[in-house]
Amino acid sequence: MLFEYICGGELFSYLRNSGRFSSQTANFYACEIITAIDYLHQKNIVYRDLKPENLLLDKEGHLKITDFGFAKKLTDRTWTLCGTPEYLAPEIIQSKGHNKAVDWWALGILIYEMLAGYPPFYDDNPFGIYEKILSGKIEWARHLDPIAKDLIKKLLVQDRTKRLGNMKCGAEDLKRHRWFKGVDWQDVLLRKLKPPIVPKVANDGDSSNFDDYPEVDFRTARALEDSELKLFEDF
Repeated sequence: MLFEYICGGELFSYLRNSGRFSSQTANFYACEIITAIDYLHQKNIVYRDLKPENLLLDKEGHLKITDFGFAKKLTDRTWTLCGTPEYLAPEIIQSKGHNKAVDWWALGILIYEMLAGYPPFYDDNPFGIYEKILSGKIEWARHLDPIAKDLIKKLLVQDRTKRLGNMKCGAEDLKRHRWFKGVDWQDVLLRKLKPPIVPKVANDGDSSNFDDYPEVDFRTARALEDSELKLFEDF
């Protein structure tokens, strides 16, 4: 899958540089994420890898979702264990079969991380993370907006049938939550809202908002001898 180049960098980088986002900033990004995920779900696509590293900012500051390696089209459930440990829903860990509700769980994790600066379930060992997710116990950051906290609680519900976003009205239930009071969702869709962060971009090909990675020296491997090639004659 080929996408246009998005030059603003990862949301992850801006979050780490800020420590955490204000409620207004997190709210803006949550609105754009909900709009994108809702669109995918209407196409029966579950995304399964929502995290700050997979959210890019364009030159105007609007979000773009990238990395669809775990995305899948489905109409019922799937059983593959995939995703990033901190963001996995309980039903994925327990191999009970999962559906589009896992994306709304991941949204709850992401909103918490944007507001607190760290995910609600963390451990040095992935299995430790899984245990904490299944226990459902969260040590809430004291400064969290109580209305945002209420939204997160309703997204991080162990029973997916009672999880906000996965009930009768789908994403509309999310959009009606008090944390989004006053949001014009049509303006969100049309990208009319003013982004809280506008990347510094010199031109459309600017790569300065991404980390530099050293290039590996390329060395040509020697050609195989005839005796070695014979080993693969019937391969």
